[in-house]
Amino acid sequence: MGGARVTRLGAAALPLLAILSFGAGVATTIAFAGETLGYDFQAYLAAADRLVDGQPLYDHTVDIAGSFAIFLYPPPFAVGFIPLALLPAGVGLWLWIAACVGMTVAAIMILPVRAPVRWAILLLAGLDWPVVYAIKLGQVGPLLLLLFAVGWRLIGSQSRLGGIGAAGALIKVQPALLFAWALLTGRWRTITTGLALGAGAVVLTLPLVGVTAWTDYFALLGRVSAPVTTPHNFTAGAVAFQAGMAEGPSGALQIAAVLVTLSIWVFAVRGRSAEVGYLATIVASQLFSPLLWDHYAVLLLLPVAWLLQARQWWAVAIPLVTSIPLLAITPPVAYPIVFFVCLIAPLLVRASGPITSQGAEASP
Repeated sequence: MGGARVTRLGAAALPLLAILSFGAGVATTIAFAGETLGYDFQAYLAAADRLVDGQPLYDHTVDIAGSFAIFLYPPPFAVGFIPLALLPAGVGLWLWIAACVGMTVAAIMILPVRAPVRWAILLLAGLDWPVVYAIKLGQVGPLLLLLFAVGWRLIGSQSRLGGIGAAGALIKVQPALLFAWALLTGRWRTITTGLALGAGAVVLTLPLVGVTAWTDYFALLGRVSAPVTTPHNFTAGAVAFQAGMAEGPSGALQIAAVLVTLSIWVFAVRGRSAEVGYLATIVASQLFSPLLWDHYAVLLLLPVAWLLQARQWWAVAIPLVTSIPLLAITPPVAYPIVFFVCLIAPLLVRASGPITSQGAEASP
């Protein structure tokens, strides 16, 4: 009886602890952000300003990612920031930071898992450096987290997943992998809907951005996509290179990591449930990327939620490894490791079917 009472008290206190954790983590990080507050937002805003002023969207001199106010996203994404660019200085920034907070909370609250798992994820999010860092930077991670969470909840609707894939690909390149997942699983409506919506968005924004913006964009991606030598990168090859390994062996390690990711991803998509394949696609999309920043790990909240729903309680260690209290001692190699753990772990969980809050079988 005493143990049951403690369990009930813990369950009752969890929502409050989660809200306090998330609020304190975000508020503290923003309070000490200084000039780095909205670091990525400034890139989005500057791109929108250039569109309004009729200037080229991309800087032809950029040959390395990570510098201040460098826009590395598809042209339609800049169009979406024009309303914020028209606001008084500072107003747009705080609106976007507030939106990032709201999108993170909304993404967690709509996850198709039990309510205690949602609260546990919110609590962990407040401790997790990639989450609060992404919010502080005004990065698109919270927006992608929300899109992917919606896609997980609507995994049985092929048309809606097509919209999620199109929206994600117009924000960043990596979410386009969802269409490869749809192809391998025969979700033809997802592909046709996504391509139609994506093409429509490109056509609608073309008068604003121009054809040259697209050619400049792909040229820019070619110049900055160095998976090994890009500073502050967290790919397996980059981490090895930063640790002192020569560029050649580091590059070979990076190629091996991509090939291993590809093999595991194909197995997950073809041999496991729709949920596992979908979540593996989200994780693999980041591991395939030549640039893997630490704040990309905000997306790992999704497979962590799935694992906790499956009562794999050890999964709380994934965001704790990259948490704020351990920030000073967490080695760079922790980031590719936690990504690979989130890619592989759901494949090892024995379950009779998709692990959702409703327990319903997801359509293939």
